[in-house]
Amino acid sequence: MEQALYDPDGGFYRRPEGPAGHFRTSVHASPLFARAVARLLREVDAALGRPEELAFVDVGAGRGELTAGVLAGLPADVRDRLRPYAVELAARPDGLPSEVLWTDAVPRGVTGLLFANEWLDNVPLDTGEVDDDGVLRYVEVDTATGAERLGDPVTAADAAWAARWWPADRPGDAVEFGGPRDAAWAHAVAGLERGLAVAVDYGHIAARRPLLATRAGFRSGREVAPVPDGSCDVTAHVALDSIAVPVLHSLWTTQRDALRALGVSGARPSLALASTDPAAYLRALGGAGEGAELTDPAGLGAFGWLAQTVRMPVPASLEPLPGWQTLGS
Repeated sequence: MEQALYDPDGGFYRRPEGPAGHFRTSVHASPLFARAVARLLREVDAALGRPEELAFVDVGAGRGELTAGVLAGLPADVRDRLRPYAVELAARPDGLPSEVLWTDAVPRGVTGLLFANEWLDNVPLDTGEVDDDGVLRYVEVDTATGAERLGDPVTAADAAWAARWWPADRPGDAVEFGGPRDAAWAHAVAGLERGLAVAVDYGHIAARRPLLATRAGFRSGREVAPVPDGSCDVTAHVALDSIAVPVLHSLWTTQRDALRALGVSGARPSLALASTDPAAYLRALGGAGEGAELTDPAGLGAFGWLAQTVRMPVPASLEPLPGWQTLGS
């Protein structure tokens, strides 16, 4: 999976077309998403006391679409203090605002908002399955044919992770070992001196673990077999409770509730507006359609949001509102 996605000489995410050439994320669905993140950044700024330098760290930045959208949604007094980082292994794209720092490593010692939209689902991991004798073994994939077979018994570290986060003891039970994602998120969050870290992904918590493996492949807008040969995206849902850094205050919710708290709604505008200002009505109607897509509980609205504070108060939109829960509650 590591080689298929990130190899410099043919990895899927090194391709010039970027993720947008193959699948649609919330960032691509509507500028409302970036505006909501910009609002969250403003709230983080206020909670931090408006520091002299404010960081926005976009982890898994794709081609910088979210970073550019957030910059466009900020007032001048915030943008003038902002240090925007786009963290991505691919080369810097053309047309990105000059103030964006394009880097392949999460910056250290920054203060602000770290935001990872659909990053962790592409942090490589292994999958396991319990065999007929009750032994948890790795699933191996033939990169030429896509055929799967059970391989060696899992390591002690992966067995311990599964016992803690995703117990599997019946033949056929599947596990996606999240240890690499836990480590990747902890490393990213450690880059914050003070601030808020948010991970957004298709995910699950202990009470809602999937019965089957979630790994999937995508290419050119279609779901395909998740063969790790570099020809397609290879992804798997994220154990959001597992990744949470234990010493930090943690909240989680669905994207539907998170975006509603940040002002995104799919509600249709009043018909009265159509008679008084038809152009404004049409704009509002278009925005309502985009908001509905972003918050659709059967689609993008089903994403999980994990928010963790680092030496700062909880921002206003993350206060205990309906939908937001302290992780573990």
